[in-house]
Amino acid sequence: MRLKDLLEGFVAYPNSSFETAEDKIITGLTLNSREVLAGNVFIALVGSRQHGLVYAAQAIEQGAVAIIYDPSGCGKEMAEQIDNVPMISVDDLAIKLGNIAARYYDDPSGAMAVVGITGTNGKTSCSQFLSQMLDDCGIIGTLGWGEWGKLGKTLNTTPDALEVQRILTELLKDNKQIVAMEVSSHGLEQGRVNGVTFKGAVFTNISQDHLDYHGTMDAYLQAKLELLNKPGLRFTVVNLDDSYSEKVINAVPEGIVIWGVSVKGKTLASSECVRAENILNKEDGIEFDACWRGASFPVKVPLYGDFNIENVLTVLAVMLAMQVPMPEAVKKLKLIKPVVGRMERFGGDGLPLVFVDYAHTPDALDKVLLSLRKHCKQALWVVFGCGGNRDKGKRSQMGRIAEQRADQVIVTDDNPRFESGLDIVNDILAGFSTAIDFTSNNKIEVIQNRERAIHKAIAGAADKDCIVIAGKGHESYQEVKGVQLAFSDSQIVIDALKMRAG
Repeated sequence: MRLKDLLEGFVAYPNSSFETAEDKIITGLTLNSREVLAGNVFIALVGSRQHGLVYAAQAIEQGAVAIIYDPSGCGKEMAEQIDNVPMISVDDLAIKLGNIAARYYDDPSGAMAVVGITGTNGKTSCSQFLSQMLDDCGIIGTLGWGEWGKLGKTLNTTPDALEVQRILTELLKDNKQIVAMEVSSHGLEQGRVNGVTFKGAVFTNISQDHLDYHGTMDAYLQAKLELLNKPGLRFTVVNLDDSYSEKVINAVPEGIVIWGVSVKGKTLASSECVRAENILNKEDGIEFDACWRGASFPVKVPLYGDFNIENVLTVLAVMLAMQVPMPEAVKKLKLIKPVVGRMERFGGDGLPLVFVDYAHTPDALDKVLLSLRKHCKQALWVVFGCGGNRDKGKRSQMGRIAEQRADQVIVTDDNPRFESGLDIVNDILAGFSTAIDFTSNNKIEVIQNRERAIHKAIAGAADKDCIVIAGKGHESYQEVKGVQLAFSDSQIVIDALKMRAG
C-alpha cells in the first residue's frame, strides 16, 4: 500500500513531509520499534510515561521508511530533531489509529459478524461459550485470540488498535465468519476498537471495577456505552436484572433491536426477551427452562452459579439474534463446556468440591458465593485476596461480602504488584463487621502465602464442603514487585486434592 492511500483524510495539507513520502510503498505498521522490519511504518503514540518517539532511532535503524506520530506531549519538538525519514504528524493519533489500521488491513471486520461483549463480569465466559456454540466463530479476549481450545496470547482483554485489526485479518483468513470480542472499558475509552464494525453489542452487567482508572461509576458506564455508537450495529443484548440495565437501554440508538435476558422474570416492551424459569442447582450443574415467545425449552448445562444462567441466556439471545433456530440453539447448549478459571470445578467423589474462579470484584464475589451456597451441602469456604495498585475501594467491600456469605474465610495474597501484601490484607479486613481476634475467631484466618492458604482450606474442609478459590482464575502467574512468578490456582488445587486423597 502507498503511504498516501493509507493516510488520505487523516493528514492535513499542506504537509511537506507527507507530500515527499506519499508514494512510498509500506509493508506493515507497528507500535513496537523492536518489531520494525524493512519497509514498515513506525507508529509513535503519546504514552502515560513517555512519547513513542524516544524509540524512533531504533525503528529507523531497523528499516522504518516513515514515522507517523502524535504531535502532542512534546512530540512536535522531538520530531523536529529527526531527519532520517519522513515524519508525519497526525493529531489525536491514538483515536484515529484503529481506522488507519482498518484501512491498511482492508477492513476485515466488514467481512465478518463481530459481536462485542462488555460488562464488569461474564465477558470471558460469554465469548468462550459463543465460540463453542456458533459455527466458524473466533474469539478475542482475556484468555487470548483464535478459536475455542486453540488460543494465541493477548496482552490485554482488548488488544491495541493495530493488533485488533491484525487479529481480525488472521481470523478472516482462517475462514471465521463470526467473532466474539471482549470489549473492555479501557479499550473503548482508548479507541482500541475504533475501525471495527460490530453487528451485535452485549452488556452482561455493570458493577464497581477499574475506578482507579475511570474515577467514577458514571465515567465507567459512559465508557461502556460507547460500544452502542459503533458502526454497523444491528442488535444489542442487555441483562434486564442488572441495576444499570435501564441506563443501557435508554442509550440504545433507534433502529437497533434489543434482546433482554432475565432470571427474575423481567421483560421489556417492544423487545425480544429470553427468560429462565424453574431453575435447579444440582451437583452436576444447572437445569432450567428457557422461555421465549410463549414457548419453553428445557436446558441442562454442566455449569455452576446463577450468573452462569445469565451467561447462558445471553449466549442464547445472541444465537437467536444471529438467526439460529431455538430448538437447534437449545440442543447445542447441552454440549457447552466450562471455561478455564471460570467456576472451574475440581474434587467431589468423597472430596470437597473446589471451584477456581476469576471473581475479583465485590459483585462477582457476591454472586459466586450466593450461587455456590445453593450447590453446597455443608460449609462454604472462600480463599481470596485483592490485587495491588488497583481500585482500593473494593477491598473492604469484598471483605464484608466474604464474612457475610461464607462459613470459613481465608484472606491471602492475590497479585500484590508493588504494594505491601499486608497492607492489602488489612484493607480487606477493614470491611469485616467487628475487630477480629484471631486467637478466638475460628471463621477467619489470614495466610498471606497463597499456596499454603489453598492447601490449608482443602486439608481442613469436610468431604461435603465447598471451597471457592477466588480472584486469579486462569492466570498462570503471581505478580510481585514487577515480576511474574509461575503460579496456578488450578494446579495447586489439583496437587492439594491428590495429597488429601493420599
